[in-house]
Amino acid sequence: MVIREIEDKDNKAIGELVQNVLMEMGAPKIGTAYSDPYLFHLSKVYSEPKTIYYVIEIDGEIMGGAGIGILENDICELQKMYFLPKCRGLGLGTKLMELCLQKAKEFGYSKCYLETMHYMEAAQKLYKKVGFKTIDAPIGNTGHTSCPVWMIKNLNF
Repeated sequence: MVIREIEDKDNKAIGELVQNVLMEMGAPKIGTAYSDPYLFHLSKVYSEPKTIYYVIEIDGEIMGGAGIGILENDICELQKMYFLPKCRGLGLGTKLMELCLQKAKEFGYSKCYLETMHYMEAAQKLYKKVGFKTIDAPIGNTGHTSCPVWMIKNLNF
């Protein structure tokens, strides 16, 4: 298993992975990452300053990924954290999220925000385990209008 930064060669695989996982979960196509116009160009998106996207590769196959993007001011967003079913429950989500959060601190962000779906209970359990708290309203304009659960974590402790 290798965790590494996304490369151009990964764009198609991670884009398809995100869409497939969202369909598996029954998420709508509109108002989620499924319809993000840049979903198949993530290596370019995450080449900008204070952003990063990691992929998990096992035996040459992309199995999951997650990244940090700019939301506003000193708040970043944990973005596009998705895994294929065969690599869930192995602690990879925790490992990848901790890597992303450490990088967010290095970039100088004071808080990390995320959005998810009500029925993605396993993901929410993981987020709460590492200190994310549910908030009452979204922050910024992510375009993910179908994601009604908003969470934030203070990175300064």
